[in-house]
Amino acid sequence: MGKGFFIDLTKCTACRGCQVACKQWHKLPAEDTHNWGSYQNPEDLSFITYKLVRFEELVENGQVKDWLFFPDQCRHCISPPCKMVGDMDDEQAILQEYETGTVMFTGRTKNLFPDEIRDSCPYDIPREDEESGVISKCDMCFDRVINGMLPACVLACPTGSMHFGDLEDMKAMAEERLEEVKQIYPDAVLGDPNSVRVIYLFHRKPSDFFHSAVASLHGPKRFTRKEAFARLFRNNRPRV
Repeated sequence: MGKGFFIDLTKCTACRGCQVACKQWHKLPAEDTHNWGSYQNPEDLSFITYKLVRFEELVENGQVKDWLFFPDQCRHCISPPCKMVGDMDDEQAILQEYETGTVMFTGRTKNLFPDEIRDSCPYDIPREDEESGVISKCDMCFDRVINGMLPACVLACPTGSMHFGDLEDMKAMAEERLEEVKQIYPDAVLGDPNSVRVIYLFHRKPSDFFHSAVASLHGPKRFTRKEAFARLFRNNRPRV
């Protein structure tokens, strides 16, 4: 069954240790950030930001009722739609490693159509480098995992919010914790636990955290008949 994450959002304090650890391990440059009216920074995922702690104020009747934190990343879907779409142009651009289940974007993603890859993702994750055309996202710290190490984000988490291990163990942990959390938050749910390798425990409605927190909120783009025929007959990019 491969590997998986369990992320308990009731324990996330938005310290952003996971976000920084991801940057450090992958040697990604810092974003040119600015104050845009939120503690969330940078404003969104990008080609050089694989993981982002999102902040959301839950306001009711003009009063802030809760402050929600959501460490967003690729879900490493069991049946990744990004790969299904990418394979139409280059079967080596997006790979799914058998042992761990990691969904990996390679340099050959520059042969793909980035808007189609992003639209195919129900969680709105992939991001393109406009200069090179290469697409990127979280790679599950594959180089660490195959050497028996935890992903950098999990290792850095100081509150016990993030867990990593065999997928079935993560599912069992998530189900057990869900029953505990429901005693305080009766509407608590797990996010798409049977279709992804990154399972979140939401103590409030997933839509309160982010508009693409679970697949049912966003969903892959459905092509119109005209778009489908245009996609079928247009020329592919030259492969490199």
